[in-house]
Amino acid sequence: MQSSSNPFEWLGSALGTIIRVVLDSLVWLFEILSSASSSFVNGFARALGVSNDLLTIVAVLLGLFLIYLGVRRFLRKRWVGGVIWVLLGLWLLSALIR
Repeated sequence: MQSSSNPFEWLGSALGTIIRVVLDSLVWLFEILSSASSSFVNGFARALGVSNDLLTIVAVLLGLFLIYLGVRRFLRKRWVGGVIWVLLGLWLLSALIR
């Protein structure tokens, strides 16, 4: 390593090293988060017996949301709306699950 008498070169090198450590840490963090989310989606899809495509996962969430709407209608004593929403949600989920 070459010794330099210029303090600004030392300051630039130190700042560059700090930025490099921060960026490497962020890359490491995002790789961990990406791996964890990918594993979660794969496990979720495998447990349901559906493919792990984004559209399929969105459709599963939509089916669960429709069932949630139906349950809310039942709690408000709106029986016809509750039956319709629950049946739509179950129909969507049954169409997706193999």
